[in-house]
Amino acid sequence: MSCDALKGLRLPDVTLLETEIVPNTSNDKKSYCRVLGIIGKEINFELLLPDRWNGRFVMGGGGGFVGNIQNMERRRIEDGFATAGTDTGHQGPGIKADWAYNNLERQVNFGHAAVHRTAEVSQVIQYHYYGSEPEYSYFIGCSRGGGQAMMEAQRYPGDFDGIVAGAPAFTWSAVGAEFIQNMQYLFSESNRLDQPVVTKANLKLLQQLILDQCDVLDGVKDGIMNDPRDCPFNLDNLPSCPEDTFSDDCFTETQIEAIRAIYAGVSNRKGEIYPGFPFGGEDELWGWHNWIVGPNQGTMNLQFPNLQYGFGTEMYKYLVFNDPEWNYLTYDFSNFEEDTRLASSNLNATSTDYSEFNKQGGKMIIFHGWSDAALSALSTIQHYEAVVNADPEASDYLRLFLLPGVLHCAGGPGPDQVDWLQLIMDWIENDQAPERVVMSKITDVDTVMTRPVFPYPRKAVYDGVGNSNLESSFK
Repeated sequence: MSCDALKGLRLPDVTLLETEIVPNTSNDKKSYCRVLGIIGKEINFELLLPDRWNGRFVMGGGGGFVGNIQNMERRRIEDGFATAGTDTGHQGPGIKADWAYNNLERQVNFGHAAVHRTAEVSQVIQYHYYGSEPEYSYFIGCSRGGGQAMMEAQRYPGDFDGIVAGAPAFTWSAVGAEFIQNMQYLFSESNRLDQPVVTKANLKLLQQLILDQCDVLDGVKDGIMNDPRDCPFNLDNLPSCPEDTFSDDCFTETQIEAIRAIYAGVSNRKGEIYPGFPFGGEDELWGWHNWIVGPNQGTMNLQFPNLQYGFGTEMYKYLVFNDPEWNYLTYDFSNFEEDTRLASSNLNATSTDYSEFNKQGGKMIIFHGWSDAALSALSTIQHYEAVVNADPEASDYLRLFLLPGVLHCAGGPGPDQVDWLQLIMDWIENDQAPERVVMSKITDVDTVMTRPVFPYPRKAVYDGVGNSNLESSFK
């Protein structure tokens, strides 16, 4: 079918709003057919169909609560991939969740249905446009998109051949509990959201003290800890301020208590709900500054001092308790499992059973930055280890890569760039499983550092003599 004719295509519960040819505007870009549509009542999606199709479909995930059509792989249209994205069934700022109030359909769409339905509709439209279905289908997402990726592998294992899940938000109710507890320690008075208990000066000192003790444990002094779990830093040794005295050179008891809670995680009488955060990223803008402490101008415009406060309170108000007046300061987590049962059934991708995905020939790569202050790498490790415990052969179809010094999805002092799509394609199409992945740190256009990462639990070891900015110096 032609691009224009696609608009007359009749699909169940699908309305195609617009089809247009986007022309070639330069020598390095090729024209494509752009399709806008609605699935069901309000799942908006965009599908891009290149003139020179390579026979592959790649769908990109979204971030936060989404709220507009998002596709982190949209640029792949230039390489001949058909590609699609969705708003997951609602419109609004990506940190707000009032769209979910009294609306279970939107909660289900956001949780899992919208990505699945968009994938199915996109593949059908490709069949009509090209005369054949995609030979291979891929999904790549980070953060919320990483959770979408895991949800696809667990709940809809036939949608995609290869999946990449970066820094996955896969256990929403639990990470929300961690956010809420952190905010209870940092903002114990709801009318003082511009004055966190822990200051930015505290964060600078905290990171420096940790690196002074632990940076060289991996053999290289570079501001990067290869595995923060090896760091023996004891919070009892933080310099203590005299009572009721605030200083940039020490910590009050209240500040130490808040910092300890962030590293410790959240628990109730039944055990751990969510692990704490490993050492790293304390004094990074997109580490603790924007995610945990603040205040940040961008989020303060919405009355949120930081991103954890925004996502945590919005999640519990509208997706857990369905109560806009819910107060984070009074929650004690004692009934966490009961309180979050319905929300977890829609939002969480915590199953450790990937047998159907494996049976269909699927492969998945998970990656997570060690210094992520949004979602703890320790939670992702727990999930992966549970999968391996359930299936000792899991590495045949699922591999985890941990990125030293990398923040949420990207950023930080560690190397954070690699073509994840090419890696998953090599695994699916050429049976080349990722064994040694070379990450790059790129400043402007210059590559300033390369380091290898290996499938967990293996890790890179410096040879002790080579240039530590070159991957060849690690084994």
